[in-house]
Amino acid sequence: MRTLRMDASHPSPPAARYDAVVVGAGPYGLSTAAHLLESGLAVAVFGKTAEMWHRHMPKGMFLRSHWWATSLSDPRRRFGFDRFFSDSQYEKCYPVPREVFLDYACWFQRHAVPTVDNTYVSSVERRGDHFLVTLADGRQVHSATVIMATGLAYYAHGPNQYRDLPAALVSHSSAHSDLTRFAGRRVIIIGGGQSAVEYAALCREAGASVHLVTRRPITWLVPDRQNRSTLLDRILAPDASIAPGWKNLLLEAMPYAFYRLPQPRKDLWIRTYYLAAASHWLKERVLGKVTLHEGCVVGKTEPRDGEFEAVISDGTRVSAHQLILATGYRVDLGRLTMLHPALRAEIRADQASPLLNPWFESSVPGLYFVGLTSLRAFGPLFRFVAGCDATAWRVARSIVRTRARR
Repeated sequence: MRTLRMDASHPSPPAARYDAVVVGAGPYGLSTAAHLLESGLAVAVFGKTAEMWHRHMPKGMFLRSHWWATSLSDPRRRFGFDRFFSDSQYEKCYPVPREVFLDYACWFQRHAVPTVDNTYVSSVERRGDHFLVTLADGRQVHSATVIMATGLAYYAHGPNQYRDLPAALVSHSSAHSDLTRFAGRRVIIIGGGQSAVEYAALCREAGASVHLVTRRPITWLVPDRQNRSTLLDRILAPDASIAPGWKNLLLEAMPYAFYRLPQPRKDLWIRTYYLAAASHWLKERVLGKVTLHEGCVVGKTEPRDGEFEAVISDGTRVSAHQLILATGYRVDLGRLTMLHPALRAEIRADQASPLLNPWFESSVPGLYFVGLTSLRAFGPLFRFVAGCDATAWRVARSIVRTRARR
């Protein structure tokens, strides 16, 4: 077999250079890229379009937000959900099925960010005044700035007490998109928010016997009043992207005001006002059909013969095949393994979240974090797709201004 020897007569091709590289092609990554491209910058986007929704959200789920609160952002407002409905076979609806949102995200990507590269990023390093980005296929590119838009999957959080169970018996909810695998099996789901309650409904509808264990009684959101609310209703609880209410409307109308609060007050706000809750339309799919253990915890689990026995704090003993942790996501920079250790050590952080300036830029010049990673700095709006517009506009403006100064 002939071996090709790389030497001076066969030089490696030069690495491409960009003004900005976006790591991740979810709602925040695509929105930010759309704004950067409109500014005339050389931009590369790496990742699979809406991969979190494809691989880590269950088939049959619905979005909690209205369609009008779930548009991705492009600077000319040409590719919102309203335009998608006009260009597709879908009709406006509430709640919005996962599959409709997936088709919308792919439609947005084709129109607003057509050059997404599906290759994963394996390493991001700091090299003087720029970044070296290495891809999973070995290619390398240089960029003046990097926007980390990695989404939720890296931050899946589960309580430590279940780590002793065999991996085959315990999993985070994000590990499952097809729940038909649980047909005829017994499942325990831990969590009391939208994800936990909807997974419970979907597992039961797939043919599983389901126990839902929640530390607090489930908080049910009020029924949707979009088309039925009176003038008084709209005054007391005006419509907002996150949910009806003046607090939510203020977060949407002044998306950067939250940033100015002291961090302890921001943390208290997030803990106090944005507790786990479930949409009212899940009630009829859960009550009387799923065994609820509200105000309880799973105290002990013991594996045996491909199953495990769980002792719940209300005294119930349940033998089950799978324990699903629908316990949310927690930002942890240590999980972003594509960040080179030397670069990660440069990033100032608090409670494993990067400290960001008002433009979503970290302590490393040119390195930005968007989406859930910015939650503690900018507030609850940026947990939802509704935060894409405020994020994309500000990040793009910051990068354009920095490039102009250079």
